[in-house]
Amino acid sequence: MAEGLRERKKRQTRQYISDVATGLFIGRGFDAVTVAEVAEAANVSVNTVYNYFPAKEDLFLDRSRGVVDRLSRWVRGRRDGESAAEAVLRELREEIESVSPRVGLMEGYEKFTRVVQESPALRSRMWAIGQEALAHLERTLREETGAPDDDPMPALIAGQINWAHETVTAAIGRRMVAGGTPAEVSRQMLVLLDEMEELLSEKVLNYAVRGAA
Repeated sequence: MAEGLRERKKRQTRQYISDVATGLFIGRGFDAVTVAEVAEAANVSVNTVYNYFPAKEDLFLDRSRGVVDRLSRWVRGRRDGESAAEAVLRELREEIESVSPRVGLMEGYEKFTRVVQESPALRSRMWAIGQEALAHLERTLREETGAPDDDPMPALIAGQINWAHETVTAAIGRRMVAGGTPAEVSRQMLVLLDEMEELLSEKVLNYAVRGAA
């Protein structure tokens, strides 16, 4: 269904407020900027900001919400004969090989990372998002395998898969902050992925294999 005029204006307003806020946070630091200052710079009321973003952290981490179901989407989309872990490793490798901004391989990402590193509130929110993604992945693995609630394997496998994803994304952030270019960091992460895959046990790599149709 085509997007209506009202919906498009709301989306554009939300994006504009987020862009203005991000510029202020990058320039001055997250903790130094108030919601009132964001509202003034965006020429909207404070109430309007809160209508679109329930918390200040949402202004900066709005796009990070897509991370919550990323691993689950990759697992659900795994190919015939491919396990959950293999699907995530493949998707990660494809994102890195294509130097995708979705995993932080973009000019200016180091500025985003520094803002997060310097703010306890943002670090806390990032941790919470990561925990939500982990829980989401565990539920997905239980649904995909039919594992009962008292089976510990979905939680254990989810932890291993989430470890691989978080290790790569954290390493990308560190390398970008250290001055690496997206292309350089991409090559380094492909090597890291290979090393990580060697560390995963056969039980992890063979869990939730999709049978051929």
